[in-house]
Amino acid sequence: MSQEGEQEQSDRKKYEFRKVLEDLKDYDGSGTQLVTIYVPEDRQISDVVQHVTQEHSEAANIKSKQTRTAVQDALTSIKDRLKYYKNPPENGMVLFSGAVDSGGGRTDMVTKVLESPPQPIESFRYHCDSEFLTEPLEEMLADKGLYGLIVLDRREANVGWLKGKRIEPVKSASSLVPGKQRKGGQSAQRFARLRLEAIDNFYQEVAGMANDLFVPKRHELDGILVGGPSPTKDEFLDGDYLHHEIQDNVIGKFDVAYTDESGLKDLVDNAEDALADAEVMKDKQQMEEFFEELNAGDLATYGFEQTRQNLMMGAVDRLLISEDLRKDVVTYECPECGNTDREVLDRRKSTPDHTCSECGAEVEATDEDREDAIDHLIEIAEQRGTETKFISTDFEKGEQLYNAFGGFAGILRYSTGV
Repeated sequence: MSQEGEQEQSDRKKYEFRKVLEDLKDYDGSGTQLVTIYVPEDRQISDVVQHVTQEHSEAANIKSKQTRTAVQDALTSIKDRLKYYKNPPENGMVLFSGAVDSGGGRTDMVTKVLESPPQPIESFRYHCDSEFLTEPLEEMLADKGLYGLIVLDRREANVGWLKGKRIEPVKSASSLVPGKQRKGGQSAQRFARLRLEAIDNFYQEVAGMANDLFVPKRHELDGILVGGPSPTKDEFLDGDYLHHEIQDNVIGKFDVAYTDESGLKDLVDNAEDALADAEVMKDKQQMEEFFEELNAGDLATYGFEQTRQNLMMGAVDRLLISEDLRKDVVTYECPECGNTDREVLDRRKSTPDHTCSECGAEVEATDEDREDAIDHLIEIAEQRGTETKFISTDFEKGEQLYNAFGGFAGILRYSTGV
C-alpha cells in the first residue's frame, strides 16, 4: 500500500475511534460501575481473563446491591468478549462495559471493544468508576507526526524521536574534543588544528547516528528538529554532515541549554510553534488549492449533495472533510413516485419525517435509513479511487471548510458543472 493510502486508512480509523470515544464520554454510571480495561499487545488473553475473574469475585464484597450487580454484569460481558481473541491485536485493545444511565431511572448495558489504537498500549490497566477511562486513547488520537530530534554541543549529543507527544531517546554519544586550554608544550596552531579535527570527527559521529536512525524512515518523517547552543548547532547544520534528504527535512533549529536526554524535551518545548505549523501545513496546502479552484477555476465542489453527485460520477480527485464534522445522512425513498431525497442532520438529532421534493408526499424514515455522513461519502470515494483528506480546524481556511461549506468539499479531476 502507498504511503498516501496508509495515511488515509490511519485517518479513517482515527475518525472511527473519535466517534466511539465521544459516545463513551457521554455515558454516566450510577456509582463506580463502568469498567475500562487497557490490554497491551504482549499481554496474554488468559492473564486478562484471570484478572477479570478475580475482579468479579472481589466485586461480591461491594455493599450496594445495584453497584455490585452492575460491576459483575460488566465483567461477565467483558469476559464473553475475550472469548473471541487468542491474542490481543496489534498495539493492544481497550474494553469498555457497564450499565449507563438512559434516563427515567433506567439503565442500558453498553459493551465496546476498540482494537489496535494509533499508538501501542504500554501497560495493563483496570479501571472502575462512574465514567469510562478514555483519556489515554484521546491523547493517542491527538498525537500527530513523526519528528527526528537531535541535540548536541561539543561534549555530547542525543538523538531520538518525537512520536505524537511521546519523546523517545534512542542514541547518545560523548565527544573527545579537548577543552579550549592547551597542554604545555603544544603550539597554539597545532592545538587548534587537533581540536578542529576532533570537533569534525564528533559531528560526523553524531550525523552517522542521526542518518542511521532517520534515513530508513525518511518517507514517514514530518521534519527534523535540531537543538543546542550557538554556534554548535549552526556549525553542524552548515557543515552538511547530515544525509541530504535528512538535511532538507530540518524544519527548525533552537537554542537548548542541555544536550542530555532532558535536552530532547527542551527541544520539543522550544519548537512548539514550528511543530504546530508543520502539523497543519499539509491541510493548508489542500485548502489553498481548493480556494484557488473555487475563486478562479472550475475544479472545486462543496456541500454534501453536490460533493456526493461528483463522487458518484468519479470526478472527485480528493474528498476534503472537516475533522470536527459529526453529521448523519438520512435517505428518504418516496413510496409514491420513487424519488430519493437526502437530508444531513446533526448526529444527536432524531430522524424527522420528510416531504418529497418531487411529488410532495409525506415520507417517513427510521433509524435504519440513517448513517454516518462521512462513512457514506468515503464508501463512494473508495469505490471511485478518490483520496480522502481530513482537514483540521486549527487554521482559518480549515474553519471555513467547517463553518461556511458544511464540512464537505472536493477537488475535481475534471469540471462537471455540478
